[in-house]
Amino acid sequence: MTAAETETRSVVVERDVPFSPEKIWRALTQPHLIAEWLMKNEFKPAVGHRFNLSADWGAVDCEVRAVEPNRRLAYTWDAGELKSVVTWTLAPTNDGTRLRMEQSGFRRDQPRFYGGAKAGWPLYLEKLEQVLAKMD
Repeated sequence: MTAAETETRSVVVERDVPFSPEKIWRALTQPHLIAEWLMKNEFKPAVGHRFNLSADWGAVDCEVRAVEPNRRLAYTWDAGELKSVVTWTLAPTNDGTRLRMEQSGFRRDQPRFYGGAKAGWPLYLEKLEQVLAKMD
């Protein structure tokens, strides 16, 4: 394989949101809240925990890779040919939190997956913000 064939791309979505890192962390790690903005799941914030995200179109196999409460969460995102990692980073700001989501590992020969993630993640983050706005 050449370097071009093994080179990967990432999708990054960053937003400043008016919510605390603690509140965002709850929405990223509590299964009933994840189901409201992303997909049905049996998530647990424990390194090594395997879980599925499921929707009408199918399922994604995942494994938790990193858990730093209120700061960083990472898990694999394996959907058939796509083997990637989703990393959430939360940094406090004066007005709330800088929320960063990066999905890394898209090969150059996976334009459909890459395009889907580029279109989909901003929509998921909009739903996440709507869930955060309703939470106590």
